[in-house]
Amino acid sequence: MPTPVPSAYSRLQIRLHWLVFGLLALQYILHEPITEAFDRLEEGLIPDFNPLVAAHVFGGFLLFVLTAARLYVRKERGVPPPPQADPPLQRMAAQVTHLGLYALLVAMPISGAVAWFRANEAAADAHSVMRIVLLALIVLHVAGALYHQFVLKDGLMQRMRKGDSV
Repeated sequence: MPTPVPSAYSRLQIRLHWLVFGLLALQYILHEPITEAFDRLEEGLIPDFNPLVAAHVFGGFLLFVLTAARLYVRKERGVPPPPQADPPLQRMAAQVTHLGLYALLVAMPISGAVAWFRANEAAADAHSVMRIVLLALIVLHVAGALYHQFVLKDGLMQRMRKGDSV
């Protein structure tokens, strides 16, 4: 029997969404200390222990785990469909944005780990580029949500407020 399409995100999905958001904000804040430590690695030096660097590394691992959890819950439970009133191009843009966000939330911790633990400059460069693309997608995601809330006034954000019990 097919699973019914949910009308809202579950409480778990909402919590995971905001946990990932908070961790991402922290990762951006902790960018400078790990960049400085990586520069020392590239110079052949061993960087001094820095709890901010350790927090960035651990945060990346945690983001990877939470993203895997989000993808699993998404697969098992499903997500609300896009608003039918949205033009096809707008629905496609939302789908591509979400796919890009998930892809980067998986790829960035991997590239960061390869860069840090293997002192791999190519992985570090890829990680830096993905950091900018991820930020652009986050801005696009937030802009889309605000557009629905304040311009279209279609109640789309209601799906992320209380959530279904499952």
